[in-house]
Amino acid sequence: MNGQSVQPQAPYVNQEHTSTGSWFLTIFLTSIPLVNFILLLVWAFSHSTPLSKRNWARAMLIWMLVAFVLFFLMAIVGGIGMAALESGGY
Repeated sequence: MNGQSVQPQAPYVNQEHTSTGSWFLTIFLTSIPLVNFILLLVWAFSHSTPLSKRNWARAMLIWMLVAFVLFFLMAIVGGIGMAALESGGY
């Protein structure tokens, strides 16, 4: 070796760049309910998806999970509040 360290890369990582047109279509498709969730799963776990889009899809899935948990917690708190109002506890 000539003193340079070579970082091995996984052969399945797609390093190509995502074009503006591709991002435009991506954002459009993710604005459609249910289609967005399915496509995010495909993009997040497919090895043929460009790395930038794969990371973005994973981040969006995490945000969707956070939003779902917050919605669920708010529904529970709201339900408890409504039950307290109906029972006259307030």
